[in-house]
Amino acid sequence: MPDHFTVPSAGLTVDVALLIAWEGPQPIAEQLVTQLRAAVLGGQLRPGARLPSSRTLARVLGVSRGAVVTAYEDLLAAGYLVGRVGSGTYVSGDLPPQFSASPAPQTPDQTPRWLRCAAVTPDVAPASPADTVVDFRVGQPTVPALSDAAWKRAWRRVTDEELPGAYADAAGDPELRTQVAAYLGRARGLNCQAEDVIITSGTIQGLHLVARAVLAPGDRAAFEEPGYRLARQVLREHGALILPVPVDGDGLQVNLLPAGGEAPPLVYTTPSHQFPLGSRLSLPRRHALLAWAREQDSLIVEDDYDGEFRYDTAPLPSLASLDPSRVVYLGTFSKVLSPALRVGYVVAPRPLREALIALKTIADYHTSWPLQRALTFFLKSGDLERHLGRMRRVYARKRELLVRELARAEGLARVGGLDAGFHVHLALAGGLSAAVVARAAAARGVQVSVLTPFYVTPHAPEGLLLGYGGLEMEQITQGAQVLVEALQQVGLQRP
Repeated sequence: MPDHFTVPSAGLTVDVALLIAWEGPQPIAEQLVTQLRAAVLGGQLRPGARLPSSRTLARVLGVSRGAVVTAYEDLLAAGYLVGRVGSGTYVSGDLPPQFSASPAPQTPDQTPRWLRCAAVTPDVAPASPADTVVDFRVGQPTVPALSDAAWKRAWRRVTDEELPGAYADAAGDPELRTQVAAYLGRARGLNCQAEDVIITSGTIQGLHLVARAVLAPGDRAAFEEPGYRLARQVLREHGALILPVPVDGDGLQVNLLPAGGEAPPLVYTTPSHQFPLGSRLSLPRRHALLAWAREQDSLIVEDDYDGEFRYDTAPLPSLASLDPSRVVYLGTFSKVLSPALRVGYVVAPRPLREALIALKTIADYHTSWPLQRALTFFLKSGDLERHLGRMRRVYARKRELLVRELARAEGLARVGGLDAGFHVHLALAGGLSAAVVARAAAARGVQVSVLTPFYVTPHAPEGLLLGYGGLEMEQITQGAQVLVEALQQVGLQRP
């Protein structure tokens, strides 16, 4: 018969389960000694924790008080417990040395049956070393500017509301969906309503849902080459065979997509700011891609990566605004506000919507309700678009500074991907190794990303990626100077 008692320990209440075998050969007092000793050695009962009185524990367990007294006396004699006159019985702070720690668990001779699935390692960049001075990591926005009165005001409004007493709508807070739909209409030209929008815990979750709904194991998925590594891994995890399609200065080379029986059912693209090279899908190619999708009965997944941040260029219509029946539109607040805010959205064709909502329910019921409400207030007040306006100006100044500093590497590297976002692509001259340049810069505390891992096919061109969004102006100057010197140093060693 299992029963429980609780003890205060280190400011917390610990629930200790005891199992009394009423019909077994072992006396109840011995059972209590064995189980209480195990709780002490296992760390469940910490040194200094006060045990219930013998009378209370006997009542809770439904045993005689004498059995509890005997157990306590044995544990006191062995040094596991100590008694304090007028205070009670406590776990000893000075356990017997031979019993001061739990025995190490035995390592099984072979992998357990329940642990035989293939190991999964997220295809993301490793954390930068602790001695990094300047980190040109891509995808890191300027966050301090977000911590202003407007953002805090949105959260204060959330605290004025009552928490729901039940799970919220899996598709998202209705008011947030309304605000997102209105924002996308203004900013991206999407003609969508609240019911077209599904709130997710970020773009990657949105892609997981779409892949689960659309792909069968063994299906091919066309993917930009080079492309977003984690998104590619998501499709593979759902059984897709990746079909790499090269990109150039006008984005995805649509003419290289296969047709007929070889046509993939899904195409993933980042047309607003191709990741990682930074090009934009030209308008003729946008129309060509949509025409191909209609002819092949395929679905386009449009990841609007960094689409909010454009410089010196006119906006191009989103694919979803040109043909919402063939496009799933993925968006996120991570790059606009902070990567720590795991909130995104999906705008899906009507036939796909119910399946995505059902899969979202299975995944996590719904995205955090308080966070959704804070974003609702932030959008509704107009503060999001004011924040975007400020950030465009901030990033434009940072981009201008970085390009100016990198101009000293003329002949060794060419800067690209300048139309949008907050990272640039550095194409290296012939004979230069991106890995060697990156190591030379890292030796002086400057971290950059090498382009090669973003390719599936071999013989990737030599290039570097430099994210400047989260850096201060002086860091950009310092890091660019070190990188230029590394390029010059490696350039002198060319054959």
